[in-house]
Amino acid sequence: MFELDSTLAQHIVDRAMAILPHNINVMDAQGMIIGSGDPSRLHTRHEGAQLVLANRRVVEIDEQAAACLRGVRPGVNLPLLHAERLVGVLGITGAPEVVRPYAELVRMAAEMLMEQRQMQDERHWQRQRHEAWLRQLLDPGHGLGALAADAEHLGLAMHWPRQAVFLELPEHADPLPCQARLLAALGGRAEHWSAALGERLVFWCRPVAHADTLEHWLERADARGWGVARLCAGDPAHDSPSCAPGLRRARPAGLCAQPVARSAGRDPGRTPPRQPAVQPARQLAGAAAAGALAAVARPRSARFAGRYPGVLVRP
Repeated sequence: MFELDSTLAQHIVDRAMAILPHNINVMDAQGMIIGSGDPSRLHTRHEGAQLVLANRRVVEIDEQAAACLRGVRPGVNLPLLHAERLVGVLGITGAPEVVRPYAELVRMAAEMLMEQRQMQDERHWQRQRHEAWLRQLLDPGHGLGALAADAEHLGLAMHWPRQAVFLELPEHADPLPCQARLLAALGGRAEHWSAALGERLVFWCRPVAHADTLEHWLERADARGWGVARLCAGDPAHDSPSCAPGLRRARPAGLCAQPVARSAGRDPGRTPPRQPAVQPARQLAGAAAAGALAAVARPRSARFAGRYPGVLVRP
């Protein structure tokens, strides 16, 4: 359930006040000011906002009315809705006849920012669920039947054949930004699955059809600054349940223990050539990383599409 927090409230205020020459306040569902262009008004109760919350309609306050209310100045106060639910109040300080023309536009912008935040949170939550599913796929303690049902529920695109790839991040780099950048690059398409398995190890399961060779992919990764030191790749897995144990045996425990040069084509003065960056999984782990993927293949279900209502109009 969406909740309007102080960070988003202040972001709404800052965006609006960058354009308008009037103070903006954002109040939560209890009428407390949680975002304001006037820091002295933060964390105080706004009785005008409480009137909006009680009546679900726009409340305009002039000088005479403001004198009768606590924590209130002249202005226009509007309800903020998300999915038809009242989550807060937007207030524009000033004479109502002056600020009224801006009110609906500012509210519309605020509700769009709330929708954007909700979509970001949903994408982040979905990403976490996908990563958890992939970690369970690599864990022999989780049954493949339950994982198949979870894959359908998550809307994972089961395109075949697939290849399991383990990507190692460089030792000299800060792992967190490198990992975030790599996961963002790999997560751009639903058919590509990826998850962090540690500070410097990322699992990537990619569809093989029409895919780049791994050597070419590494060149692109270098050009885009994704920070991949080397990778360990298995044989493609086809739609066969007999592939199930392969991926779980093939997690390359020795991958990070043997530093490998990125490419034989690199400047020898910068990186001494040793072994190729792309190594077969069985060389490093003693097993073919064919994949447990076929055992969890099911028809993809339709993804849930979120719906957002229009802006509440003035009565």
